[in-house]
Amino acid sequence: QVQLVESGGGWVQAGGSLRLSCVLSGRTFTRYALGWFRRAPGKEREFVAAISRSGATTNYADSVKGRFTVSRDNAKSTGYLRLNSLKVEDTAVYYCAAASTNWDVPLDEYDFWGQGTQVTVSS
Repeated sequence: QVQLVESGGGWVQAGGSLRLSCVLSGRTFTRYALGWFRRAPGKEREFVAAISRSGATTNYADSVKGRFTVSRDNAKSTGYLRLNSLKVEDTAVYYCAAASTNWDVPLDEYDFWGQGTQVTVSS
């Protein structure tokens, strides 16, 4: 069974930075594409970023493009989401997701989800 555990969330002032981590256990990390999503209070969950199995290809939501960077370290079975130039509207619970795939491309749908980590940005 795949388990995903996020960490790195917290409180930060607008303009600040955070790095979120997502550790996958239970299966071979390199078989899985990863995605990051977020849910703000009173809103639906939204896509943030995705990365292929090798890390060669990434996708971003327009709202975070140029500010957030998704990456992965396959040797450590860990995915990362670097959040720069944070805005108050980035406040949300951030979720890591994974899906097994034979293709080295970012995915739109995921099978496994972490518990989430809270990011709070104050003005």
